[in-house]
Amino acid sequence: MNRPYVGILVGEKLYQSIPSGRTGHENLSFYVESAQRYGFVPCFIRIGDLMPGQTQVKAYVPAHGKYVHTTVPVPSVVHNRGIFTKKSDERKLAALTAGGLRLYNRRNRYGKLMIHRLLMEDHELRPHLPGTVAASPSALRMMMDMYDALIIKPDSSSIGRGVMKLERRQSGWRLTYPASVSTSNRSWKTLLFRGANIPALLLGRMRRQRYIIQQRLPLATYQGRPFDIRVSVQRGREGHWKVTGMVAKVAARGAYITNVAQGGSVCALERILQEEYPELPAAEIMNGIAMFSLRIVDRLSAGLPELADVGLDIAITRDGFPMFIECNGKDQRYSFHLAGMHEAWKATYDNPMGYARYLLDQLPGESSRSQ
Repeated sequence: MNRPYVGILVGEKLYQSIPSGRTGHENLSFYVESAQRYGFVPCFIRIGDLMPGQTQVKAYVPAHGKYVHTTVPVPSVVHNRGIFTKKSDERKLAALTAGGLRLYNRRNRYGKLMIHRLLMEDHELRPHLPGTVAASPSALRMMMDMYDALIIKPDSSSIGRGVMKLERRQSGWRLTYPASVSTSNRSWKTLLFRGANIPALLLGRMRRQRYIIQQRLPLATYQGRPFDIRVSVQRGREGHWKVTGMVAKVAARGAYITNVAQGGSVCALERILQEEYPELPAAEIMNGIAMFSLRIVDRLSAGLPELADVGLDIAITRDGFPMFIECNGKDQRYSFHLAGMHEAWKATYDNPMGYARYLLDQLPGESSRSQ
């Protein structure tokens, strides 16, 4: 019996790099290995080659240790690993889904304010959420009256780009902001001002782009640097959510952003807890973070039914209380690789392929295959 195809929808840049094997942080061989075990063939496709109603699509398919560019039947199940922000792309993906394509993580870029509002619907999650509002001059003044430290960040950006910090000082307020809004910014500037006199730079940024304002969380620290935890939460072979792994992201010295792209580093969370917080029961804290993360994705997936693969950023206070920071719909899995957590890194590819097998088994005429 011929093995079915499962699509992995990728962005144009990654698609073009497949023949050379220079695929950056994406390890395509992990998809291939897991797909073989689950009984299907992975094919890597791009959105420009997909059209509603068509029966075939161009794709890269693994063969004899290489990737062959060929034409395959349009897969019934597709895992989205691209970010598509054009309205035309969104309409195409919606049409494909309406036509019967099982496309999971179809949308993987959500506004931070939207996510916050979904989570606020769960009264048990509310104590774990920082105060958050849409940015405006009046909202900023209100938040400055309520809190001594704020984070101001773009509503839809990722990897720490454009994040600013506002802190109360004896003489007024200090704004810390990135020297550039590039993904690789490694330097920050500061600006001092008094209460009502909001700097033109800050007002200008809020006018040009949608920002949110958040209460700055009292993050636990490691070697004097704030850290948070990336928690990979995915649906797997049985269709249920599971925590694949968690890894700490530590800010560079003197910085407030933990993102690796902005100079942060990664470390096993258990090591941090043992070295810095020996009074806290590490296993209990990590289990609490896992249960908290599962509660978050249960709430989110109730409102976002195609959600299947996310990376949550979770902070803990010095006494181990978990706090939600944000949800990443396209998880940057390489943090586990950088931390030397090879099995967890590999599992972040395996679970989505297991979920593809689960979805295949729901289709009429598809015989169930075990792992």
